[in-house]
Amino acid sequence: MEESAYLSYDATGLAGLVKRKEVSVEEVLEAAMARIEKTNRRLNAVIRTRFEKAKKEAATLRTDEQPFAGVPILLKDLSQAVKGELLTSGSKLLQQNRAREDAFFTAKLKEAGFIILGHTNVPEFGLKNITEPELYGPARNPWNPHFSPGGSSGGSAAAVASGMVPVAGASDGGGSIRIPASFTSLTGLKPTRGRTPVGPGRGRQWQGAAIDFVLAKTVRDSAALLDVLQTVEPAAAFQTPLFPGYVKELERSGTKKYRIAFSVESPVGTPVSRDAKQAVYKTAKWLEQEGHLVEEAKNGVDGRRLMENYYLMNCGEMAAELSDLESALRRPLTEKDMEPVSWVLYAAGKNVTAAEYAKSLAEWDKAAAQMAAFHETYDLYITPSTAFPAPKIGELTQTGKERDRLFGVTGLPKEKQQALVYDMFEPSLTFSPFTQLANLTGQPAISLPVHVTAAGLPLGVQLVAPKGNEHWLLDVAYALEQSELWVGMQGNPCL
Repeated sequence: MEESAYLSYDATGLAGLVKRKEVSVEEVLEAAMARIEKTNRRLNAVIRTRFEKAKKEAATLRTDEQPFAGVPILLKDLSQAVKGELLTSGSKLLQQNRAREDAFFTAKLKEAGFIILGHTNVPEFGLKNITEPELYGPARNPWNPHFSPGGSSGGSAAAVASGMVPVAGASDGGGSIRIPASFTSLTGLKPTRGRTPVGPGRGRQWQGAAIDFVLAKTVRDSAALLDVLQTVEPAAAFQTPLFPGYVKELERSGTKKYRIAFSVESPVGTPVSRDAKQAVYKTAKWLEQEGHLVEEAKNGVDGRRLMENYYLMNCGEMAAELSDLESALRRPLTEKDMEPVSWVLYAAGKNVTAAEYAKSLAEWDKAAAQMAAFHETYDLYITPSTAFPAPKIGELTQTGKERDRLFGVTGLPKEKQQALVYDMFEPSLTFSPFTQLANLTGQPAISLPVHVTAAGLPLGVQLVAPKGNEHWLLDVAYALEQSELWVGMQGNPCL
């Protein structure tokens, strides 16, 4: 299969070629592997490959029965385990960690016929909106390799945006699908809490804030993967009723008129770039011209307070995860074991009380109630996906005195530790203050590629819907994809 042909298809298109026997599975895989080998040297998106195993697995496919038989995919090196393969979470503490079984998410992809070619780069423990782990080095943006593809699904975003694979596994605990989508001009859907598989061994991730899905080039692939991955797991903490068919629903795209609110104000009072505002304004104008009711409105949620409670959860989760690692290693962990962001959250988390953690989760529920009331007036809510285009490589990574200050967190009183956590994340939060809300309320949200700056860097708009209404997001996304606003891969110098 010629490289140009391979690059021109999304996952749905490649699956169709295989089913019609216009191309063999082996030809598709060879094209994908060649593209990875050619492109990854410059982008560092993929940290491990499993090409020979993938070829053997391809021989067992049922191409007439599996909807994505023979389509190559890469998974995120965080929660998306493949039995027998390394899963490191970007951490040197876990660099020898091998998965004992497939994640349920992985198993669903295999059942659909996807062929897993390897794992993609992530920041340590998925804690950042950039992907620059000390263990593997920075992933780079295909639009300009001097800039970040975002995080924590940055390696997956770089892989899809550079044409290595048509879709890649991703996860989103605070914007980790939508932020990279914004920075690399991809479609990035975060489904409703409980929509996709979680586990085995756990019934929730980050108390339901985090969910696994994919990054994609096209809206129809996002819809098709949601059809494949949606599930109701009896053992999981959260369940969402199955939807009868997302791809089928696209056939009716454009028929419903929505009540839409938009905002360009940062929920935490940080600056918002002119480009981000322009992206929202032109999207709102187009939607209004299409017959939707569109107006500017505030959602009533205290964004600063929400972020403080989000970070408190981060602290508690890291303290729990790393205390388990201490038990497994049979020794105390030290600052030499991890990067400063992980250390700060771990140290501060050990001082978070059960009462504080419970009160923090209650604030999530308060925000969810406020958004439910907001959606009684408005079907959809539009903001920038990110307040700025991608930062330069290294721009948000602490160095020198800042690292020393962060590693000194253990000497601070409890209140100052929490203040340090907020200060530590504020530079990165300035780039991406809009995405965390949907994680804490459990709502679906999507980033769509509708803008490129004068400097040639993409920037997306975010749409948020009530719980269970991914089909509304995909409806509007599909209509926008046919419009003159859609950027997608157009202009990407890597392709």
